[in-house]
Amino acid sequence: MSKVIAIANQKGGVGKTSTAINLAASLAAAEKKILIIDIDPQANSTSGIGADPYDLSVYEVLLGLNDINEAIVNTSMPNLEILPSHINLVGAEVEMVSVENRENLLKEALTNLKKEYDFILIDCPPSLSLLTLNAFTASDSVLIPVQCEYFALEGLGQLLNTVNLVKKSLNPLLTVEGVLLTMYDKRVRLSNQVYEEVKRFFGNKVFKTVIQRNVRISEAPSHAKPVLLYDSLSIGAQNYISLATEIIQNNQKTS
Repeated sequence: MSKVIAIANQKGGVGKTSTAINLAASLAAAEKKILIIDIDPQANSTSGIGADPYDLSVYEVLLGLNDINEAIVNTSMPNLEILPSHINLVGAEVEMVSVENRENLLKEALTNLKKEYDFILIDCPPSLSLLTLNAFTASDSVLIPVQCEYFALEGLGQLLNTVNLVKKSLNPLLTVEGVLLTMYDKRVRLSNQVYEEVKRFFGNKVFKTVIQRNVRISEAPSHAKPVLLYDSLSIGAQNYISLATEIIQNNQKTS
């Protein structure tokens, strides 16, 4: 089993990077070999996972300046590696515009690497940009985090349209891995309303696991750790372990 999953939502603040870091750590704890690709110029997955000091990033890989194997670095967790991002990536889209086959740069870089990992998780920028397009073209599926807030479904139609366009023209095998509800608080009526609305909209594509609002998830990145290493008994850590289990089981059914 080897699967590439893009974690994407063009809305910011929905728990996209938290999900990339903490799902990756939970899958690694389940003894799966994991690579995170941070393709967001903000590089929050890179800093939040506590990657070793690095000289190269996804920027050099996309532009063909260095081989992907030279840029991947270890993290503090066994089985978990990262292809880091850098603020330089902001300018990469301009440089990529004139490159032939520009939507396939990441896919080509991963060609000989996929089989070395059980899961590759791509943390996408909060926009439907050329970087996100590269992630979708290189992926088998898209995981969509949705915050339990009033405007939760706003913009999701546009995201799904982009997935469908990529499916038609660049990557016919791309699917939706699932929709993940984040920052859920069962005491708040709005959270339950959003849950029901998302369930009605996406049906069985909604993960059974929800990520509850938990301060430990917010605190962990400032310590450069996934929540599993920061506080393994927290509800946030348990939620992501549950999500990892669900994804492993779902992919065993389809493999």
